[in-house]
Amino acid sequence: MSDTTLRLRLSDDAATLWLGAALARAMPEPPAAAGVVYLRGELGAGKTTCVRSLLHALGVTGIVRSPTYTLVETHAAPGLQCVHIDLYRLRGASDLEDLGLRDYLSQGHLLLIEWPERGATALPPSDIDVSLAYREADQDSGRDAQILARSPWGNAWLANLRKNPSLTSYVANLT
Repeated sequence: MSDTTLRLRLSDDAATLWLGAALARAMPEPPAAAGVVYLRGELGAGKTTCVRSLLHALGVTGIVRSPTYTLVETHAAPGLQCVHIDLYRLRGASDLEDLGLRDYLSQGHLLLIEWPERGATALPPSDIDVSLAYREADQDSGRDAQILARSPWGNAWLANLRKNPSLTSYVANLT
């Protein structure tokens, strides 16, 4: 397994919640520009569940809704403005201009982008990609998660996550 990739087995929703909270606890100091996380996976794979847990662990209080219809939801955490973006309903990259994402591309912002493939090359590059997938029907229930670091800040984040003592319960033994 590469140092820039981590594969996890998430047995249930509680494990997906654990992942979100673990990501929040492992997040390094914010970079000079906005931090960007892509979340990939089919409908119902747990992207919003993971984001909700991450935001609450960062100190966001109140309800964290899926931005499926609003497209963008902002949440204030101590010292950080979190921007949860769902691009599922976008027709293409040209629709991104209307979302005003440029306003969030500065230090002190964390962008959590679901369905980044709908934004194509119009999105800022990610620091980490979190992919969630259902397990095959012939295997045990749950989800597989893959976290891929794509920048120096993302590498630091993933290195911090690897230090989590409860991580060994979730690391996938994939060959």
